[in-house]
Amino acid sequence: MRVKLYIEGGGDRKNDLQRRFREGFRKLFENAGFTNRMPIIIAGGGREHTFNSFKNAFAAASEDVLPVLLVDSEDPITTTQAPKRSSIEWEHLKQRDGWTRPYGATADQAQLMVTCMETWIMADRGALAAFFGSELRERALLPVEKLEERPRERVQQSLSQATRDCKNAYQKGTRSFQLLAQLDPEILKQHLRYFHRLIETLNRYC
Repeated sequence: MRVKLYIEGGGDRKNDLQRRFREGFRKLFENAGFTNRMPIIIAGGGREHTFNSFKNAFAAASEDVLPVLLVDSEDPITTTQAPKRSSIEWEHLKQRDGWTRPYGATADQAQLMVTCMETWIMADRGALAAFFGSELRERALLPVEKLEERPRERVQQSLSQATRDCKNAYQKGTRSFQLLAQLDPEILKQHLRYFHRLIETLNRYC
């Protein structure tokens, strides 16, 4: 089975940013044990564009290809009306974005970064300390407990505040993908329920 992972971000044009995007995710998945069974990483660009690319790939996929959507949840997961736990991700996307689950798509084909990629970054304090050095203001970081329940604006603001005195202060784009490549997946799995779900899903199909 070949997994094609359609991931939100990386811009809408093929350029150096997309290359760095793919390198960051590739390294993260290598660190998670997927070196010889790597999913195909596709930079989806904007949120709507990513979903549309996934839908088109899903409609055209052969039996040996599994398209998987990976986008920010944007908001904490509060959906409780799904008929089964495994449907919560699709229900969240329906309620928040108005996206209809493609007929035949499985629960595993909707994966979320809750609430955004910065949540992953903030979960690994060792990687942050190594990347930003002694000027990192660790007290400005949010507690790792219940990180996925924090609004994305608060997560992003906290990360900016904690690194504002650093020479390489955090910024979306190149800096975020450099950090992504240095994260420890075991630490993320420990603190982030939806990251753990993503890795479990990839282990089943890759």
